[in-house]
Amino acid sequence: MSIEQILDLEQLEVNIYRGRVFSPDSGYFQRTFGGHVAGQSLVSAVRTVEPGHLVHSLHGYFIRPGDATAPTVFLVERLRDGGSFCTRRVNAVQHGETIFSMSASFQSDQEGINHQDAMPSAPPPDGLPGLSSMKVFDDAGFRQFDEWDIRIVPQDRLQRRPGKASQQQVWFRHRDPLPDDPVLHICALAYMSDLTLLGSAQVNHLDEREHLQVASLDHAMWFMRVFRADEWLLYDQSSPSACGGRSLCQGKIFNTSGEMVAAVMQEGLTRFPRGYQPARR
Repeated sequence: MSIEQILDLEQLEVNIYRGRVFSPDSGYFQRTFGGHVAGQSLVSAVRTVEPGHLVHSLHGYFIRPGDATAPTVFLVERLRDGGSFCTRRVNAVQHGETIFSMSASFQSDQEGINHQDAMPSAPPPDGLPGLSSMKVFDDAGFRQFDEWDIRIVPQDRLQRRPGKASQQQVWFRHRDPLPDDPVLHICALAYMSDLTLLGSAQVNHLDEREHLQVASLDHAMWFMRVFRADEWLLYDQSSPSACGGRSLCQGKIFNTSGEMVAAVMQEGLTRFPRGYQPARR
């Protein structure tokens, strides 16, 4: 199923939409992929906003595991419609229960001050290993991402920054040209932003990684500049803290011109199963 099909929702009623079912082949995605429900939630919110406003931020909570074999219904609440900003709340529902809840804010085109952090150094994507190079992603369930070209910067090629506890860099782009609709590119980025971010908390714990129970708990994004999801984007990720069975992860997304187009924060579950004792280092 293509990203355009995934993000093409059916309208059931005013403020009510339904997403397509995606049944993974096996393994890792026995539950709904977090980016799938987040991207579709954002699409449902966009459908209720006038064209003059574009999303600039979203904040979501993954409340229950989703059923990848069942359709998801999205209920949109119109919290505010102002001249400059609009706000929406979306609840994604399966089997009568909310699995994901998101608030999104939209802004009309405006001008203000302009600055950003410099894009960090990273080897170019050509020649870098793909998604399957990471053992956790070597699964038939990840065939749904075949339309994306995803390149992982090996840990021995990262330029380490002092004080960063755990780092990861990923290049990605859609393999085929996408339509010029900026909303599609934003929603596609929301879809992809959940795929590798929690991995930035695990790269220093490879021995324990296969024993971890892993899931996204919440997800926040800010969109700063116009971009294309079918052109190379660098996802510069780090995990400033992990404790108590949870990991905090953050990411900045840059285009090849060095412009920061989006920022992401996420807390994820990274706990050991009950009774498991990791080896002492």
